[in-house]
This record gives sequence, structure tokens and C-alpha cells, in this order.
Amino acid sequence: MKPSSLSNSPRYNSLDEALAAIYGMKDDPLVNAGTNVVISRGNPRAKILLVGEAPGPQENIKGKPFVGPAGQLLDKILQAGEIDPENDVYITNSVFRMPPGENGANFRKPNDKEIEYYRPFVFEIIRLVDPLVILLTGNVACQSVLQKTGITSLRGKWTELDGRWLMPIFHPSYLLRNQSREPGSPKSLMWEDIREVKRKYDELRGK
Repeated sequence: MKPSSLSNSPRYNSLDEALAAIYGMKDDPLVNAGTNVVISRGNPRAKILLVGEAPGPQENIKGKPFVGPAGQLLDKILQAGEIDPENDVYITNSVFRMPPGENGANFRKPNDKEIEYYRPFVFEIIRLVDPLVILLTGNVACQSVLQKTGITSLRGKWTELDGRWLMPIFHPSYLLRNQSREPGSPKSLMWEDIREVKRKYDELRGK
């Protein structure tokens, strides 16, 4: 399936206006979950935009994405690839509230209905930030933006959408569960992907 064009998104005059609309949502599918709206962190003028999945417990408390153990690992990975997570990257989510847990879990992955509802807002954030490169972390982000899943086959491959270059990468929480650094391991593949992201980023900036 071809990814939807960003032209199908709702239109706001500025990123601040879009963020205000998202913070003010009253009819989204997770409004009754009792969790906070968590949208973004980083530099809104950055030329790399990273799309995560949904807030977890730490993100729900602090109001920013990727601030727990997975986020700390993400920052280290970016820094190792000579990408500054505070200045070079703007980080957002595919779903802006933490889905409630099931069977005693703190939270669960977003379902198809939730991903579909928030998708137009994700696309509008992309349009307003106007990055050169978009990183999609894990299957939820791929489903949101590319409308595809299968991160093991999608990762490391570039897709062009509306003049922007998208690459799926492993979600850092997956790397926390797979600590091996052997060749071909998730951590080894992630390192290859981040080096390729830096190469493409420099190329697009004319470096």
C-alpha cells in the first residue's frame, strides 16, 4: 500500500496551533483512559523527525516522549551516531496518550483504531516541522506513517514521501530486550542504520 500523502492531513497555521489542538482533544479514543497527552520533545526546527509509538508510564508522568529507559538508550544511540538528540531531532509519537494496560500490565500497544485516529495529526506535525529525514521506531510508527508493519523487513530501507526520506528503525525498547552486540544482532543492525541516517542527513544538507 502506498503511504498516504501529507496533503490529506488537517491544516494548522503553525506547529503551536497544531499542538494546542492535540492537547485540547476531547473525542479521541483514549480520552477516557485518564492518561495525559504526550506529544513531543526536542527542536521543532530540527531536520530529523523521529516518530515513536505511544507514551509509557514515565512519559505519561513527565509529559514528554522517550524519557524512560528506552528514551535514554535512544539518546545514546543518536549521540554515538553524531546526531544531537536535543538540537538535530524533533521527537513525537504515533499515539498521544498511554493506552491502558490489560491483564495487570501498566500499558499496552496502541490498537488499529487508535493509530488511525491520531495519524492525521502525526502527518500535520510532519508537514509543519518539515524535516529532511523521518525515523520510524518500531511497528506502530510504521503502521502510522507508512501504513505497513514488519519492522524486521522494513528497517534500514529508505522510502520517499512528499520529498522527505523515511527510514524504519528498531524501537529502542526492543534493543533493551536484545542486548547482544554480535554481527547481525538488533543492536548491530541499529548501529548500521544510524550511520546510514547520518550519511543521508549530511548528503541532504549538502555536507
